[in-house]
Amino acid sequence: MSAAAHEHEHATRADPGDLGRRLALRREQLGLSRADVAARAGIAEGYLEYLETTPASPATGTVLALAAALGTTAADLLGGGLGVPPGGGGAAARPQLRHLGPWECWARLAPGGVGRVALTTPQGPLVLPVNYRVLDGTLLFRTGADGPLAAALGQRIAVEVDRIDEALSTGWSVLVRGTASRFDEPAAEAGPRRRHDPEPWAGGVRELWLQVRPTAVTGRAITADTPSEPG
Repeated sequence: MSAAAHEHEHATRADPGDLGRRLALRREQLGLSRADVAARAGIAEGYLEYLETTPASPATGTVLALAAALGTTAADLLGGGLGVPPGGGGAAARPQLRHLGPWECWARLAPGGVGRVALTTPQGPLVLPVNYRVLDGTLLFRTGADGPLAAALGQRIAVEVDRIDEALSTGWSVLVRGTASRFDEPAAEAGPRRRHDPEPWAGGVRELWLQVRPTAVTGRAITADTPSEPG
């Protein structure tokens, strides 16, 4: 194999494509192995590995089978709903709303990700998304010193984080309330922790670190109740 061909093959393998990423992510969210999903979809495990790791265009029947195996839709696997707000489908047949306990809320917050910061400004209420992380029972996020979120410094604010499963009409949301303060990380700890810092998707210079020490953490979850077997 020539060097150019080898480089092309490596680049192709390194980019699984949108479908591959969605397949792997959905499978991991459900806690399923490749063998589990392959068996459910009626395809070979090796073929599923190929779809997850290589840009590919499987047949429509294969996509439909994988969607059913993963409890989602073909449109979601193919990214068809990226241009519309989430939650456009109907409610589950038997929805159940329950409150989350503190440990359940923190379990959902712990991995970090994207949340929404709500604060009051002279122009009125403002809600903006941020990339956050959890550190020692607090939420951290970065913003520009001259950006709109800099106004949160010293304010009582709310941070909302949620997750919606379109296919099952289920989801959860967690609300953190507290006062935003400046976070200055000790120099001795900055190096080891920096690799875990949230990287704002919006890019640009975000040199102001804000920390929210919660005074209240609450959450709710919507699940789909399944009918019991007749006995």
